[in-house]
Amino acid sequence: MRYIFSLCLLGSCVFASAQMPSPLSLSHAIPLPGVIGRFDHLAIDTQGNRLFVAATGKHSVEVVNLDTDKIQQSISNLGKPHGLAWVAESGSLYVADGALGELRVYKGSPLTLAGTIKLSDDADDMVYDKVHRLLFVGYGGSETGNPAKVAVVDTTSFRLVASIAVASHPEALDIDPKTGRVFVNLAEANEVDVIGTASKAIEARWKLTKAADNVPMAFDGEHNLLYVACRMPGTILALNATTGKEVESLPTASGADDLFYDADLRRIYVINGVGEVDTYQVDEKEVLHPMRIQPTASGAKTALFVPAQRLLYVSIPGAEANPAEIRIYTTVVEKNN
Repeated sequence: MRYIFSLCLLGSCVFASAQMPSPLSLSHAIPLPGVIGRFDHLAIDTQGNRLFVAATGKHSVEVVNLDTDKIQQSISNLGKPHGLAWVAESGSLYVADGALGELRVYKGSPLTLAGTIKLSDDADDMVYDKVHRLLFVGYGGSETGNPAKVAVVDTTSFRLVASIAVASHPEALDIDPKTGRVFVNLAEANEVDVIGTASKAIEARWKLTKAADNVPMAFDGEHNLLYVACRMPGTILALNATTGKEVESLPTASGADDLFYDADLRRIYVINGVGEVDTYQVDEKEVLHPMRIQPTASGAKTALFVPAQRLLYVSIPGAEANPAEIRIYTTVVEKNN
């Protein structure tokens, strides 16, 4: 009976969201000729108006000029680029390469390799602590001889200052900029760990109970909530960011790989590999309400939300018959907002 009820609830949510106006509007698409295969994370240089795209299928990072909507540089000879971070203060692009097991930094114009730090297999997502100029990078966990850790890198000296052991491969990281707490999603452990920037140690471990395979996350400072999207089953959870208590749970599509919180509009965007963006409105009582689903394309599982631009960049995988592209969506402000 519980399974039937869940299906009915999901169907009701989908029906209700279909009746609402779309929270996103397609602006245009940027074709990426010569790029075939899947993508991972994205980053942006807002001052230089450049978008960085981890093209894992091409083993490269594509640098897109947003003034011309064309690729202006392709950083090649990479293994499997995953996480990207642009640090404006130093004009540096950081690339976590899972196959090479390295964190790389690129500088200059055009961007050229300026240094590497050896990590291990599956170097992945990262988050930047602007106050302390520290970069937290998840890596490892593929096997016993390759333990899962979070690297802490001083970006001023490009030096590894700590490696923090965690229970399983870190899938996603986010930060509370006011307290410096770094949240780490450990999908295989079904857990969220909290790392202190001052202590460089785990200060809390929160076990999830309502869903598993937690991959993307986003922090909401206004409501002190941490939004976590799980794949088993497709669920979005809202956790109290102080205690880790699961305070909200709603169904979402399967294959979530990226998640963003829009503080201006109080919305959550979940990017799912089935080919859609699921959006949720957070009301004044901190309750989540599903909005209309935005279809994208099968396998389009990663994106980048840029609050200052009110734009969502979604990476669309390419094949020989269908070239890859970046679709750019504007956030739609409803009349009653």
